[in-house]
Amino acid sequence: MLPLLNDAADAATAVVLATSEDAPNTEGLAEWLRGFFGPLFLVIVSIVAIFFLFTREITRFAQFIILAIFIGIVFYVPGIIETIAVAIARAMGVETPE
Repeated sequence: MLPLLNDAADAATAVVLATSEDAPNTEGLAEWLRGFFGPLFLVIVSIVAIFFLFTREITRFAQFIILAIFIGIVFYVPGIIETIAVAIARAMGVETPE
């Protein structure tokens, strides 16, 4: 239980301290998720691609592979989104911080 507080500054400090102590540790969460869902993504892509090849749907196979490559790049190289966004902004003439 929080002690009685004299003013709003003490209340704000108490709230910040309470939330920083109770916050979950999310360091390495992105790497863990990438390590868990990465192989699952590759297995699903492989199964669907083999299905399209065996049913001789070459156009759908090509479309699926292009989409899978795009999603894989975004998934395995997460910094690419920021790089592309900055490049598009600079191409449009928007000032971006270095």
